[in-house]
Amino acid sequence: MYAPERQQEILRLARDGGRVDVVSLAEEFQVTAETIRRDLKALDRAGLVQRVHGGAIPAGRLDFEPDLAEREGTAADEKDRIAQAALAELPTDGTVVLDAGTTIARLAAAIPLEAALTAVTHSLPIAARLADHPGIQLHLVGGRVRHRTRAAVDAWALRAYGEIRADVLFVAANGFSVDHGLTTPDLAEAAVKRAAVTAARRVVLLADSSKHGQEHFARFGDLSDVDLLITDSGLSPEDALAIERKGTEVLRVPGRESLGTSAGGRTNGVTNDRTDDRTNGRKDRS
Repeated sequence: MYAPERQQEILRLARDGGRVDVVSLAEEFQVTAETIRRDLKALDRAGLVQRVHGGAIPAGRLDFEPDLAEREGTAADEKDRIAQAALAELPTDGTVVLDAGTTIARLAAAIPLEAALTAVTHSLPIAARLADHPGIQLHLVGGRVRHRTRAAVDAWALRAYGEIRADVLFVAANGFSVDHGLTTPDLAEAAVKRAAVTAARRVVLLADSSKHGQEHFARFGDLSDVDLLITDSGLSPEDALAIERKGTEVLRVPGRESLGTSAGGRTNGVTNDRTDDRTNGRKDRS
């Protein structure tokens, strides 16, 4: 079977079943997993499927949301490096909001025990990671807990974020792009993220490069709402420059293979004319 024929059959299986996985496809077509990954990459580039951890879904399913355990294992190395870079954005003796997200959970786990912060979160896993920090005043936002993300949503959470003003928000997104902004699959989750963005003077988006260009059902903001994007070097310099032209600073954290040759500074070679002012708050807000 030629590659185009195999890819057409993969597309049919994805549309019929709602999802395909690499291992099953490799067995069915008697090819290597790497061959299937190339097929899925080609279909993704053509806009016919959307790649997810371990496989792909039809491109039209913008409401698809992997569960927490699946997301924990996706781009783990990149998320760890992003979380380490994000430590530099913690305010001294300040107030932070930690959104629900696996990369932000890694940031919470990396916060030193001696850190002195006021932390607010609607994520149960993140609250559990910070509960034993003696220097952190932890505030857990309540509401209906979504089982898929272990995050509180709905009126209680929205009201809580409407009553606070934080120095920094670390926010997560399932997809981000210049054209479509910040998106996530669930409307209730998007509403809480939007409220958290409004509650913070400075917004830092933590997102690995695989989320760039992804579009999901619920939109909760523009990239212009973000002061700093911390991602990995999988985001191309050209894409980083396009984002920076919208006013968002970009920090591309180098991969392990680049650590010996790159300093990993802001934009990693991409120019940035915006002044970073962590103490005076967000770029367009008082």
